[in-house]
Amino acid sequence: MDPRSAAPGTLDPASLATAFAAAFPDHVDPAELGIVRAPGRVNLIGEHTDYNEGLVLPAAIDLEVRIARRTRSDRRVRVALATTGEVAELDLDRIGPATGNWLDYIAGTALEMIKAGLPTVGFDGVLASTVPQASGLSSSAALELAAVWALSPVDGPSADPMTLARIAQRAENRYVGVQCGLMDQFASANGVAGSAVMLDCRSLEHHPVPLPDELVVVVAHTGMPRTLGTSEYNARRADCERAVASLAAVEPGVRSLRDVDRAMLERHADRIDPVAARRAEHVVDENARVIATEAALGAGDLDEIGRLFAASHASLRDLFEVSSPELDALVEIAAEVPGVVASRMTGAGFGGCTVSLARPDSVDALRTQILNEYPSRTGRTPRVWQVWAADGAGPVER
Repeated sequence: MDPRSAAPGTLDPASLATAFAAAFPDHVDPAELGIVRAPGRVNLIGEHTDYNEGLVLPAAIDLEVRIARRTRSDRRVRVALATTGEVAELDLDRIGPATGNWLDYIAGTALEMIKAGLPTVGFDGVLASTVPQASGLSSSAALELAAVWALSPVDGPSADPMTLARIAQRAENRYVGVQCGLMDQFASANGVAGSAVMLDCRSLEHHPVPLPDELVVVVAHTGMPRTLGTSEYNARRADCERAVASLAAVEPGVRSLRDVDRAMLERHADRIDPVAARRAEHVVDENARVIATEAALGAGDLDEIGRLFAASHASLRDLFEVSSPELDALVEIAAEVPGVVASRMTGAGFGGCTVSLARPDSVDALRTQILNEYPSRTGRTPRVWQVWAADGAGPVER
């Protein structure tokens, strides 16, 4: 059982206290428990741009990971899953190699915190989540950021949210072995309620982008899990690096696809292999779409938002080749529902979720259409959530 696939309803303090008492009967006083949380995220637009030093527009969401913990006087960490009671243990002074299970996200985060000189403490904790696993909603990043807070002293981590995001990213890159960019951890650490957050993955400059009151965010899951560690995610990153190497040989200023525009791609088309060229074309155009989407959100230009989402999905399907028949079906179904303004796949692809922006009175129709049509088209069972933009990781006020 993975903690990132826990059922909703397990996150309230009373449920967590009950689960804690069952797992650790020697520590049963709910008043001794502190609760920390970290949200999942949905990326509105800007896919596979983060590890190319590009632009992204994610929003932290109200699906989240929580850890109820009681600090220890030693360096032991004991974590129980709220859903099953399974307990895993870790010694902060002797963190071994990754084992391939869910504890790796906590162990890797602890290791990177220690390397960065951040204070860490042992704790007994209960872990619960409403972020669906392998969905493209950043369950891994949410677990890593919740772990940062749980591993920190009671007054919180001694670093700013961006530093915490980078520590969590290093844990996933170096310990878990997924070469993700910064976006997922950034969004979980730096979310702003009611807003998406624009991030420049090169400069790390960022600012909130308020979401229009007349739109809500709807996430639909294909029923197809996505496992980045064994997918072609790392291969796509290698494709982009190959394009950069080809261009840098003749354009000395190029160090990432952030330095490339369409004119440069066309000028040196014969130097880049066709696969790498398609990946580069997507990234270059996707950066432009992020900028245009921020402007369209600010102007309330719903038609333009719809066009940009559609262009992003088509590019991810045809150029980056990370969509799937299931993701395409969800986008096509959403496009048929009146009041749905925009829809596209979100996350790294190869399964997972779509994100749609819709008028509030169209959400029920969208959910009904997906539940009625999608299974017969794909043979899979979807899930649909309306989500709200949330604040970034931190303590739960009780």
